[in-house]
Amino acid sequence: MTSSAVSEYPWLLPGALASPAKAARRTMRDWLVDSLCFMLAVGWLLFAAADARSPKPQIALNTGPAWLVQVDLVLGVLVCGALWFRRRWPVGLAVAMLPLTLCSATAAVALLIVIFTVVVHQPFPIAASLTGAHLLTTAVFNQLRPDPTMSFWPAMIFTAVILGLVMAWGMFVRARRQLVLSLRDRAERAEAEQQLRMAQARHLERTRIAREMHDVLAHRISLLSLHAGALEFRPDAPPEEIARAAGVIRGSAHSVLQDLREVIGVLRTDGEATQSQDPERPQPTLADVPALVEESRTAAMRVTISDRVAAPEAVPGAIGRTAYRIVQEGLTNARKHAAGTTVAVGLAGGPGDGLTVEIRNRWPVGDVAGPAIPGTGTGLIGIGERVNLAGGRLEYGRDDTGDFRLAAWLPWPA
Repeated sequence: MTSSAVSEYPWLLPGALASPAKAARRTMRDWLVDSLCFMLAVGWLLFAAADARSPKPQIALNTGPAWLVQVDLVLGVLVCGALWFRRRWPVGLAVAMLPLTLCSATAAVALLIVIFTVVVHQPFPIAASLTGAHLLTTAVFNQLRPDPTMSFWPAMIFTAVILGLVMAWGMFVRARRQLVLSLRDRAERAEAEQQLRMAQARHLERTRIAREMHDVLAHRISLLSLHAGALEFRPDAPPEEIARAAGVIRGSAHSVLQDLREVIGVLRTDGEATQSQDPERPQPTLADVPALVEESRTAAMRVTISDRVAAPEAVPGAIGRTAYRIVQEGLTNARKHAAGTTVAVGLAGGPGDGLTVEIRNRWPVGDVAGPAIPGTGTGLIGIGERVNLAGGRLEYGRDDTGDFRLAAWLPWPA
């Protein structure tokens, strides 16, 4: 149960009956309702007192001994004042007023208000028990102070009808309040669940972008390491070649820093995000694969590409981006584990047939010259996750010819 609902309907708390102090303070609406109830009870008291002086009384106030009439007026005043406590102790007031129904006519309206409060605020067994008890005491009252206008049984039927109407009205009000509370609680739960789903979606999006940046960083850092290794093993290279390699290293380092800044930005919490953040750069597609291959060739890799894709401009964006990441991971792995070998990139497929991506390189013989490029060992795992999410298949490992083969099939709807 939500806090706002509890503050409006505190009597629905499981412990509200045992601990009335948990009830919230009166609102302006509560004060208006309580004032109206008090005025109704006092109005009936004044009418009964005036009727007692009438030569033809309409109620049973003037029946019985004179001292009982005076006691009845005093009891009526006390019961009217007790109405201000009906929200805090409804059951207690109903029980305490049971003896009054044996002799008091001026407290009739106040008693009905208290019974109505019990029905609204308490479970049905308690409300029905107290209402039945008041009906039984009314039978004693009709014997001690008979109504001057009707006999015993018509008076009992009239009283039972009035109590039944009050109880039905109270049950209707209770059911309506419970329905409103249930609907409000359900709406607040739905809002909280929606906010949770939004938070999870933001978290998944940050994770996705971080995974994209991981692939990009691994590719660029491997290129940077390859160029730096070339300078290390060829210190006597011509100045033009050294300058060109240094420029490539500088450009790669700049790109790495920019990508690193982006991945830190997307992993920030919502409160740390700033309006000055640059928008996310356009994601690569299948059309960017030739540029990726040319970038690797610039780093002195021997790469061939075979492009037999029908209608490449019709490749869905998500499929093209996944294919680009597969080629990027294959080239990165070749630089790390098979430096100096020739890498063959193959693209084929069309609408309805799917898109096939294959990267193949010879298995390295002997140790790789120079220090090995470190890796996390999770690149192919991440690629496998991408392919599975796209609904495709991924295979990698040594084939029958001894080459290392990374191949994937991606669905391409017709």
